[in-house]
Amino acid sequence: MPKAIRIATVTALAAAVAAFLGWYGNRHDFFDLRIYVSAMRWWADGHPLYEYAQPDRVQGELYFTYPPFAAALLRPLAEIPMGATITIFLIGTAVAIGITTWWLVTPVALRHRQPPWFAAGLAIPLVFAIEPTRETFTFGQINMLLVLLILGDLLLLVTRNSRWAGVGVGLATALKLYPGIFIVYLLATRRWRAAITASATAAGATLLAAALAPRDSWQFWTHELWATDRVGRTDYTGNQSLLGLIGRAAIPDEPSRLVWLGLVALIAVYGLRRAAQAARGGDEVAGLALAGLVGALVSPIAWTHHVYWYVPAFVVLVDAALRERDLRPRLALLGVAAVGYLVLLRGVVSFDDWGIAPLPTDTVGEFLRRNAYALLALVLIAVLPVRTGVLDYRRRGAKWTDLPTHARVG
Repeated sequence: MPKAIRIATVTALAAAVAAFLGWYGNRHDFFDLRIYVSAMRWWADGHPLYEYAQPDRVQGELYFTYPPFAAALLRPLAEIPMGATITIFLIGTAVAIGITTWWLVTPVALRHRQPPWFAAGLAIPLVFAIEPTRETFTFGQINMLLVLLILGDLLLLVTRNSRWAGVGVGLATALKLYPGIFIVYLLATRRWRAAITASATAAGATLLAAALAPRDSWQFWTHELWATDRVGRTDYTGNQSLLGLIGRAAIPDEPSRLVWLGLVALIAVYGLRRAAQAARGGDEVAGLALAGLVGALVSPIAWTHHVYWYVPAFVVLVDAALRERDLRPRLALLGVAAVGYLVLLRGVVSFDDWGIAPLPTDTVGEFLRRNAYALLALVLIAVLPVRTGVLDYRRRGAKWTDLPTHARVG
């Protein structure tokens, strides 16, 4: 393909996504980011951090729910004007999307003899367009900082057996507990040193925060951590975890916690087993994608802006499809990727108003729409291919010429 056509294609796609996002608009006006800033100012004025509350139309009162280490890092926001905070957040999130997407697509591009800039130029606008990213921007969430830490660790440090391997995962876990699934993933893949480093980093950051804010740390770890109602209703459609799915199906009754725990155990064992097999086979991207999707399902709360991990899964599907020589499996893999992407493009909360009160699910179509992310995660955990013959360029001593153009998908 001539370079001029590549440039025109990337430019047209970027313009189309920019127009779409402009039309979509800032629907939440950085609601969560404003909570962080207000909570930090409340805290700076001498009030207990975890007693700060802000009303929400759907969820009732919302609180500052991050661990104390995150609060310590966010504390300077109390002194920064809101406009400057928003600017820093927007630039940081956009840069994180660009860097992480480059990490994911560059090996794929070079395996298929395509310029990395072209693959990234196509992929980055597509990542910007999906609902998890839109919600991250318009709520003002810190998710992409966590993704940057995790991918940098797992794709760059762990694969090179760096002495710093595990630090990124540990810091992400100390900032927001959800990334702890990747410590379990490191254990499942028998990266013992990285798992110990991640655990020690998370513990060290937590102890540092306890030294800086002992009263608030004690309140968080002894009480607030266990109060799931502080982050909103688990049955709300925006919660795409397994508990959210079961909770919506059970309305007006409460979901069975025994059933939920049984399914959590089943999915965690199966999904992490597949993730470990992928990593041991050299497919690091498939491994971390599977681990992230397992984490989203088994967590009590997985808001739409939390679930980034479909992105690396789509990269795996597209690469596996391009490596297939037979038309039928190639179309099947591309079909799964396309349907999955359309699910995230439409989302579950962007274009549907599910109301304020708990809403029963009355039809099959409504069930599919309200639980699209969770159902897609279940499908991907079952069918995501594990690519064999993938030598990642990030491994110590690997060369680009070692990367095969085609390799059988096992």
